[in-house]
Amino acid sequence: MGSRPKLHYLNGRGRMESIRWLLAAAGVEFDEEFLETREQFQKLKNGNHLLFQQVPMVEMDGMKLVQTRSILHYIAEKHRLFGNNLKEKTLIDMYVEGMLDLLEMIVMHPFSKPEDQPKEVVSMTEKAVSRYFPVFEKILKDHGQTFLVGNQLSLADVVLLQTISALEEKTTSILSAFPHLQGFSKKISNVPTIKKFLEPSSKKKPPPDDTYVKNVYAIFAP
Repeated sequence: MGSRPKLHYLNGRGRMESIRWLLAAAGVEFDEEFLETREQFQKLKNGNHLLFQQVPMVEMDGMKLVQTRSILHYIAEKHRLFGNNLKEKTLIDMYVEGMLDLLEMIVMHPFSKPEDQPKEVVSMTEKAVSRYFPVFEKILKDHGQTFLVGNQLSLADVVLLQTISALEEKTTSILSAFPHLQGFSKKISNVPTIKKFLEPSSKKKPPPDDTYVKNVYAIFAP
């Protein structure tokens, strides 16, 4: 039995949060080593642990994995959350790419000027309900299954639920016009491994606050 994955990132969401969600959905216990100082980050870079001198980085199966999408693909493939054939894998990949575009806006939102943040919430909400959520509402309606692809949990389901959850923190009624997404959210939230991750005692990170933003600047700013 191999050692548990070790996640290297700050003690906050950022680009690591999708990886935490996926490992949790797969039922994989993991450890975390939080970056708290610029010196820690420099030590990782000097030790050739970061292929492109960036985090997130996940130590797993004797490898030091970097680049968020590649890490997600590896975990999903290993734990049978990446479809059963090439067509399913491609659909999952397309859906995830779309959601990660939206998640990137959410990740960067805390770093905007305070006076711009309310306008950005409006913009994110508008993009979600006009460009992204209608796509997934139609997919679920046409597919007629609980899950987005095939009839089993996949990376796409996990990332979509994470995105919905993050947006509902900012706009609680964001799913009001999407009954299939409402049903999807309830059902996927009750998958046992995900339900456990959504409990207060889990490793799911809270919304970023000013302390998190200051830490990011302190560690990564030139």
